[in-house]
Amino acid sequence: MKYTWINDLKAEVTIKKLLTVKGVSHRILSRVKRGEGEVWLEGKKSNLTQKVAIAEHVTLGLIPENNPAILPAVGALKILFEDQNWLVVDKPAGITSVPGPSNRKSTLVNRIKGYLMAQGAQDLVPHIITRLDRDTSGIVLVAKNRLAQGLIGKQTEKQQLQKRYLAVISGRLPQQHGLIEACIGRQDKQIKREVTAAGQFAKTEYWVLDESSGTTLVEVKLHTGRTHQIRVHFSAIGCPLLGDELYGGDLNKGITRQALHAFKLSYLDPFTLQKNACTAALPDDMQALCSHLGLDILTSQRE
Repeated sequence: MKYTWINDLKAEVTIKKLLTVKGVSHRILSRVKRGEGEVWLEGKKSNLTQKVAIAEHVTLGLIPENNPAILPAVGALKILFEDQNWLVVDKPAGITSVPGPSNRKSTLVNRIKGYLMAQGAQDLVPHIITRLDRDTSGIVLVAKNRLAQGLIGKQTEKQQLQKRYLAVISGRLPQQHGLIEACIGRQDKQIKREVTAAGQFAKTEYWVLDESSGTTLVEVKLHTGRTHQIRVHFSAIGCPLLGDELYGGDLNKGITRQALHAFKLSYLDPFTLQKNACTAALPDDMQALCSHLGLDILTSQRE
């Protein structure tokens, strides 16, 4: 793959400086130094120390990625958006996002690799940007190459990706709009997390959409990205997600997994500098749950 930038910095700089300003990571620049990529100045092969005059063009080329340890799999993918750098998919509940000790063959990453191979893609390492728990459904953003992953890294680190979730919780909340701010840490050596002063700061914002039958439909925004954050925070205030066995959710309301769906995502495409926004409809099991409980499903317009 090759990408080209123009020196619009109003000063002569090195190729390395220009690429750094444009968001290319030091890791990728190190790969270029090791011979895993090349740079061109106005179409002529060059090196990272070469000076770039104002308005001159620099092109970066990287060798294709592949990881034989990631096996391709055949499986359905609901694609919400795709271009040469990004893939946005609607992940169903029950599918693990990335390979791990318990599943290395049929995760979302395996399916995406199989899809990319079928499309004849050269880069065959899907980079999951917004990972979801196995039993959480909804939008997952995937970088189709290492450059895309690196360029969006700053947005991820600064929590600038706008993610919205819908959740059905037990009980009623004290406010129609509120914040939950509590540190989250691992419980012993288990996968389970808990609110603990020794944990990492976590901030969750919510809006009540509807209430019925002792349950509440909420829209949730994450200001931090801790493991199981939504599930831990609502459980900690006595309102666990329905179906969430790990965190004490009610298992008798007609849903067999945590009632949590990532329904909206927006991000600034670092290649085009255009905002991209995607939505994913509530899946059948959560629609049936809301209908059974008498909860009205509303479409949020919040940014």
